[in-house]
Amino acid sequence: MVISWTSISPSASPSSPGPYRPRNKCQHRPNGKTATSSSAAYAVNHGQLPKLSAPESTDFYFVEADEPEAIQDLLVRLVKDLIPARFGFDPKADIQVLTPINRSLLGARNLNQVLQAALNPGDNGPEVQRFGWTFRIGDRVIQTENNYSRDVFNGDLGVIEKINRIEQVLNVDFEGRSVEYDFGDLDELSLAYVLSIHKSQGSEFPCVVIPLHTQHYLMLQRNLLYTAITRGKKLVVLVGTKKALGMAVRRADTGQRHTTLKKRLQAIE
Repeated sequence: MVISWTSISPSASPSSPGPYRPRNKCQHRPNGKTATSSSAAYAVNHGQLPKLSAPESTDFYFVEADEPEAIQDLLVRLVKDLIPARFGFDPKADIQVLTPINRSLLGARNLNQVLQAALNPGDNGPEVQRFGWTFRIGDRVIQTENNYSRDVFNGDLGVIEKINRIEQVLNVDFEGRSVEYDFGDLDELSLAYVLSIHKSQGSEFPCVVIPLHTQHYLMLQRNLLYTAITRGKKLVVLVGTKKALGMAVRRADTGQRHTTLKKRLQAIE
């Protein structure tokens, strides 16, 4: 549904994020969803554009914006203010941004830093800078590799609960279990306000927001868009250009290899 989010709740004040409740990556999906997001996923999976005009009660929205800078700014407003005001989702606990790529203005690395500044600016609290990230108490993080000694695994999601600069350690809450990291081991963690669609596979979230732009060209593929849409349990919001949406829907997996092996084998027989 193409909508103007600025008119949804003009008098609503920005939602105040509550305490983050980490969700483990592997949560089994329930049988069925509401009709509109399911039908959108079905359409995409069959190479068709999803219906962009729907009743106001839909759980699938397309918000149009053209330039990458405009998409980034709108995405921050959606996550921080507009979606919480309209639907009651906690911006830090319930809303997950999924993007096709890691680099560029609309990639996971930049958007993570932008959303961290908007949702968890620090306010002079303890923080630590390591391996290109700034980590603060309350940040959403993801484990990026298996660590059997800590019993944490690639894709596990948590929240930073403690930073001790004297002891040079940081604690992450993974579903009620506190795991300690030396500062030198923080290369195992990344911010997780934004995840690549690839990283989100096997997970689900109450609300997902998906930026789409032609700067994602190489990764605009039907299977990735389908995966992103089906990560949302209750609400799915696409924000970007219709051109990028159309490209993603039309392009099947470009990773499929085309070789002459089959012909050569047939010639041998």
